[in-house]
Amino acid sequence: MVRTGLVAGNWKMNGSLEQNQALLTAVVAGIRSLDRVNCAVCVPFPYLAQAQVLLNQTHLAWGAQNLSQYTHGAYTGEVSASMLVDFGVQFVIVGHSERRALFGESDQLVAEKFKTAQTAKLIPILCVGETLTQREANETESVIAGQLEAVIELNGVQALANAVIAYEPVWAIGTGKTATPQQAQDVHVFIRDKIATRDNQIAANVRIIYGGSVKADNARELFAMPDIDGGLIGGASLVADDFVSICKAAQH
Repeated sequence: MVRTGLVAGNWKMNGSLEQNQALLTAVVAGIRSLDRVNCAVCVPFPYLAQAQVLLNQTHLAWGAQNLSQYTHGAYTGEVSASMLVDFGVQFVIVGHSERRALFGESDQLVAEKFKTAQTAKLIPILCVGETLTQREANETESVIAGQLEAVIELNGVQALANAVIAYEPVWAIGTGKTATPQQAQDVHVFIRDKIATRDNQIAANVRIIYGGSVKADNARELFAMPDIDGGLIGGASLVADDFVSICKAAQH
């Protein structure tokens, strides 16, 4: 089964109008010739309008980093799925470890956000992953299984046919530590096998990407693993040459 690779940049809380223009212009030019990988950037909410203007009719898709589980109403400071749609958003990250750890998002809340995204025809990038303490306690599989099950129970396994899963070991995000290609592959296989207990076809087709200090110099080795379909890229997505190199590494 050949799955089209996906490399999505997560800018987190970084950027400015001037920096973004230079970065996006360079990335668009750099990936123009790529035809066997999808590339996207998930930008802070205030820059979605800029991304829409600069990236419309290019090879680079754009997305958001979060959304509300609510469709509208008195939720000061929140952003709805329909608002994202207004700005041409294709992808939205749900359940990033920073949202879970810093803002208390539970597995159930993440499942609700996943549902809200799909109802609006957005493609959720569902983040799952374990902390270092959990890995050292041999809890990696049980933690990830719980994160996946919450989404499947609320949305059904069929929902994963129109989603992306990002495995991000929390201990490797922004730390400079990276899971070895085999460590990452082992978890990707676990995720795919877990989904296969519900639906073999969806398990074979769903894109599972890796995030956790992916850089230009380790991307090719990671993406060579048979079950790693690309990456969710943090810091390196803020450097045009690095992000382009990572996109190129994901071409199958």
